[in-house]
Amino acid sequence: MFAVTVLFQIKEGQMDAFMPLMINNAQTSLKTEPGCLQFDVCADPARPREVFLYEIYDDEAAFKMHLTSAHFLTFDAKVADIVASKAVQTFKQVMQ
Repeated sequence: MFAVTVLFQIKEGQMDAFMPLMINNAQTSLKTEPGCLQFDVCADPARPREVFLYEIYDDEAAFKMHLTSAHFLTFDAKVADIVASKAVQTFKQVMQ
C-alpha cells in the first residue's frame, strides 16, 4: 500500500474553475487505473481556498503510473495557473 496526500492552495476566485477539474481527475483515476484504490477530494468551508487529497495506490509504481497518465498530465497543465501552491507527501505501509 502506498498513500499520497496533497494539499492545494488555490488562487483567489479560482475554486470554481479548479474543483470540476480535480473531481474529474479523481474519478478518472479510480475508473481507469487498476492500481488506484482510493482517491478522496476534501475541502473545509472554513478554509475556502484549500483542497486536500487522500490517495491510496497498490504500490509506488502504481502512483508513478498515475503521474504519467494522460488524464493527470492534462489536469496538471490546466490547473497550473490557478494553483497558488501544492504540497505532496507520500507514505509506505509499514505493517499489515
